Amino acid sequence: MADKIHCAHILVKTEREAKEVLEQLKTGASFSKLAAEKSLCPSRKKGGDLGFFGRGQMVREFETAAFALKKGEVSRPVRTSFGWHIIKRLE
Repeated sequence: MADKIHCAHILVKTEREAKEVLEQLKTGASFSKLAAEKSLCPSRKKGGDLGFFGRGQMVREFETAAFALKKGEVSRPVRTSFGWHIIKRLE
């Protein structure tokens, strides 16, 4: 099991928005472009890139979903106290 992973994410306010983003990704939209356009997180300036992080650095729901992904995989919408996330594991 990896002790550090590299992910990007798109943070939006509602589940509906998260589902819309996921649908756009499924039809070939660029993850980094969507992050730059729609994400509420400052990471949007880097295409949603959060860099490498280990366990205990992110809120539990986010961490659980991120560590369950395989490289290149995109999560279903994940709810945290910050809003709704779509997470992509980069490495």
